[in-house]
Amino acid sequence: MVKVEIVDEKETSPNSPYASSSSSRTSSSVSLSSVSSELADESLIDRIAALVDIVPPTTRYSISTKVSKATSFVFQTGRILGNVAWVVATSALLVGLPLVLALEDEARIVQQEKEELARQQGAQTMMVPQLQPTGSNSIEPSKPKQQGIVPPGF
Repeated sequence: MVKVEIVDEKETSPNSPYASSSSSRTSSSVSLSSVSSELADESLIDRIAALVDIVPPTTRYSISTKVSKATSFVFQTGRILGNVAWVVATSALLVGLPLVLALEDEARIVQQEKEELARQQGAQTMMVPQLQPTGSNSIEPSKPKQQGIVPPGF
């Protein structure tokens, strides 16, 4: 806090920067350096605390209520958004994850069925020789055409 003292001009020392003697008026650099050394001891918190006395109490109350309402609004909004994020995340895990796993399992089963069908068709074509008609009306087994290596299922 700031202390206010009444200083009598007769009691001031000649080294005081507030003295009214003619010598202190002419040596302003000496008085400024002594004032700056006194201010150097004062911290920023002390200066801000001293400003509290300058602002009227009604204005301080108004600023205080506005700041408290703003912080309350920010915290409430953050809490609501956090709850919404929690509900969305847990719903996605409880509903979405099993759905995705079921769809993936279904796709895997369909792929296995296709592969098994292709294997059966490949084995069936290897067992039964292809028959082609020749120049006469007789049916002879023909040689399979060389097409290269074809993987199963194609």
